[in-house]
Amino acid sequence: MVSTIDAQISNANISKKELISYFREKCKTCGHHRIMHNEFGKCEGVMNKPCMSGCDSFESE
Repeated sequence: MVSTIDAQISNANISKKELISYFREKCKTCGHHRIMHNEFGKCEGVMNKPCMSGCDSFESE
């Protein structure tokens, strides 16, 4: 599976450095990194702790 993801990244012409900085961006609503938000925009919290801010969408800072 990893090689498939690597291939998709390569085909998309996006560097891993760009992806990392994208996912490190924080949400101005809950303060968690973008990577903590699921595919529906709901924040799943950090370290298996749910987000208590009520955040339901990623808003860039």
